[in-house]
Amino acid sequence: MNHYPHPILAREGWPYIVCSVALAIVLSYAIGAWSLPFWLLALFVVQFFRDPARTIPTQKNAVLSPADGRIVVVERTEDPQLKQPAIKVSVFMNVFNVHSNRSPVDGTVTQVNYHAGSFLNASMAKASTENERNAVSVRMDNGTEVTFIQIAGLVARRILCYAKPGDRLARGQRYGFIRFGSRVDVYLPLSATVKVAIGDKVSATHTILAELAE
Repeated sequence: MNHYPHPILAREGWPYIVCSVALAIVLSYAIGAWSLPFWLLALFVVQFFRDPARTIPTQKNAVLSPADGRIVVVERTEDPQLKQPAIKVSVFMNVFNVHSNRSPVDGTVTQVNYHAGSFLNASMAKASTENERNAVSVRMDNGTEVTFIQIAGLVARRILCYAKPGDRLARGQRYGFIRFGSRVDVYLPLSATVKVAIGDKVSATHTILAELAE
């Protein structure tokens, strides 16, 4: 697992930030005030790739939100990776949310699987099965298994995941990034108590999605 301290701006965005700011500077000299739209574009790029540090709740049985965004699904279904009944909680990220993804639980990574697919609007139900996605399953010390899946969206074209089978993840630990609008699905055991509802705004690490049976 590749660790690095919170740099305020995500390392995945550094090339985009440098290029957009450099372009705006060059155009400022070339066309003056007409370069304003390019400065606004550079500002958008900077805000998109912000990556603030987060305080981790101390509640031991809490499942934390892996992403900033809005809850679009809470339903009983099947975990597509573990092939067992589960509760799915989906977080949709728009282009103004932080797109750094963080582990919702403590545990050891048992599976990481990438699936090629489409780039439908990530808020749609069929995005979970048809879009490009990357699934990570983690087994906690008590044997409970949780799966969380990064899903590309209409604009997102790159899913980055740094977790590998055998890695140890801590709650709130940064494990990936999705460039531009996207979604993360979390599959929980049926015994979990969901603490969010459709339409709720959530914050990665800060928000408790659910509580696991102790």
